[in-house]
Parts: sequence; structure tokens; C-alpha cells
Amino acid sequence: MTVTFAPSARSSVGLEWELMLADGTTGDLVPRAPEVLELVEDATALERYTVTGELLTNTIEVTSGVGDTVAAAVDDIADAIGKVREVTNPREIELLCAGSHPFAQWYKQSVTDKTRYNKLIDRTQWWGRNMMIWGIHVHVGVEDVAKVLPIVNALSVYLPHLQALSASSPFWAGERTGYASNRALVFQQLPTAGLPWPLETWPQFESYLEDMVRTGVMEDVSEVRWDIRPAPRWGTIEVRACDGMSTLPELAAVASLLQVLVEHFSRELDEGRTLPTIQPWFVRENKWRAARYGLDARVIVDRDGTQRPVAEHLRETIELLRPIAVELHCEREFGGLERILSQGASYARQLLVADAASGDLSEVVRHLIREFRAGPTLRDHLAALTR
Repeated sequence: MTVTFAPSARSSVGLEWELMLADGTTGDLVPRAPEVLELVEDATALERYTVTGELLTNTIEVTSGVGDTVAAAVDDIADAIGKVREVTNPREIELLCAGSHPFAQWYKQSVTDKTRYNKLIDRTQWWGRNMMIWGIHVHVGVEDVAKVLPIVNALSVYLPHLQALSASSPFWAGERTGYASNRALVFQQLPTAGLPWPLETWPQFESYLEDMVRTGVMEDVSEVRWDIRPAPRWGTIEVRACDGMSTLPELAAVASLLQVLVEHFSRELDEGRTLPTIQPWFVRENKWRAARYGLDARVIVDRDGTQRPVAEHLRETIELLRPIAVELHCEREFGGLERILSQGASYARQLLVADAASGDLSEVVRHLIREFRAGPTLRDHLAALTR
């Protein structure tokens, strides 16, 4: 099977952000995406961004155009949210984002009536109906198809770092799970989701797809749902490992880290160097550790099995790659990573709110709504970094 990898500008950025729709009074999820989408359809038809539906009718997804910089892509996302607000505010629909909703129940949710979603639920049954998960997808352009799989494998070393920064699903259906990212472990139950297979060349990826299509596991490349995957249609590497980010500045920070990592690895390949990888069993263990412990995890960082606190290793990586962030004009967004490390990721903030409210998870939802609506805008956040 031949799979064409589309031309793409090197290290360009595209963002997708899945958002929950909640009742303004109760905080529970509401199945009003079809209504919202119909109302914004004409107003957004000619914009760079898109507003679309997802698996469940309680969710919309806002997607940027292709950005030369992270800031350009984030501006698209902000414009999309502003347009959605014009519709949701007067209807008392609130927007929020996290990897999971703290107390919503799967059996109360409805599936979007599309063939692809109906087929997914028919095949996956209980696990598919339990996909009450929200995430971000970050696309980074790669100009040479020969680089794609080596960079995917190198990014797998940093998968726990990305999961820890974005972890925002400590609750599931009203229960405190003990995990920073319960979403990470739920999502991998889908048959074509989870960690990427350690393939080394594009022909190996094409062979994998041929096997999967021939045996009826999937119909086409769009059904590869790996945590880090090639996106041939766009000419990008797409990272899907992250929980939904709860604020726009945090989305910008994680997107900048990914842009800088991909550019760093691309330069290493240009110089003829072999990219760092670790054994697949280490990658799997790291994913579990980050899901369980978030930014308190100790992760395996090399083939010798060296273990480091993920926050400490992240800070070293940030310092190493900061010059590339400057060159890519995302140094201010990149600076937001330190803010997450010092002030805590979303899962930690949610747990603090729950503890202060004696376990009342409706307060956690209100906290998430406030963060999304009244938390620092990206402009305010970036201004604070320069003070």
C-alpha cells in the first residue's frame, strides 16, 4: 500500500482543542453540540479556524489554521472560542476543558449520528461508550517523509513529559482515581490507539497499514489513533497523547515544546546523527508512570535505564532547547512551561479544589469553568512573563 505524505512547511503548527459543553447552573454535560454548530456554521465558513463536532454531542472541537508560529495558531483558537461564546453565552452553556469531566456518567451521553462514530461504538461497545475523554492534538510540519518515523520514535522518549504537563483527569464518573491522567489509560483501550509501534521507515508504516486494512482492523490511515502518529494528509506529525489543557496559555506552552522538539530532532537528522530512543517496554512503563503520578513521576530517560524526576528532566530539556524556541519565535509561549512546573498542572489544581470543598466535585467543575473563562488570557500571561 502506498501512502502519500503531503508537502508541509517545516515546523509549522496546527492545533485541535476538544471542549466540553456544560450546563451553566449544574455543571453537568449537555448534548448541545449540534445546536451550537448549526448556529456558528455561517459565521465561521470563511475563517482560518474551524468549529466541528466530535464523538459525543457534549463536545465541540476548535481547530486552527496552519501557523508559521505557535502564536498564529493560538490566535486562531482564541478567535474560534470567541465566536463560539457569542452563541453559548446567551444560552447559558459553559465551556471547559480537562481530560475528563469530574462527575458526568457515560450512560447519560449521546453519540453524534455519523457513520464513522456509529461503527466505532458498534465495534468497541462498552469501552467505546466510555470514551468521555477530551484532549488536544498538536500537528508539527515535517518537510521530508524519511524523517517522520525517526522523529516519532524520538518523541516517544518525551511522551511522559507531555502527559505529565497536560495531565488533567484525576476524577472519573464521580470517583477520585488516584491517577493524574485517567484519560491516558482509558483511551488506549480502543483497538488502534495507544503507543506507536516502533517502525523505522515509511515503507514499514505502509506495510503496517496494508496489514491492518487487509484484515479489516481499519479502513484507512485516519483510523490510526496512536499517541504520536504520522498525519499523511497534512504532512505532519500529530501528537495526541495529551489530556485536554484547561487554559489557553497552557495549550500554547505544550504546543511550543512540541514544535521545538520536532525542530531539534529534524536538525539532528540533518547533521546525520541518530536520534535517541529507548526500549518499547520503557516507553510503556513511562506512560503508566506519568498517568499515575503526573509531574511527580520518575521516568526512564535512556537505554541504560537511568531514572530521573520528570519535572527535573523537563527543566533541563527546556534550557537545552530554549535557543531553538527563540529562533522559532515561540520563546514567550515556551516560557509558560516553567509556570506549569512551578504552579502545578491542572490535575493538581483540581485535587486542591476538591479537598478544599470536602470532595464536592461540582466545585471542581466550577473551578474548570472559571479557569477557562476568567483565567489569564494568553496576552496577559505573556505580559506577566516579561515583568
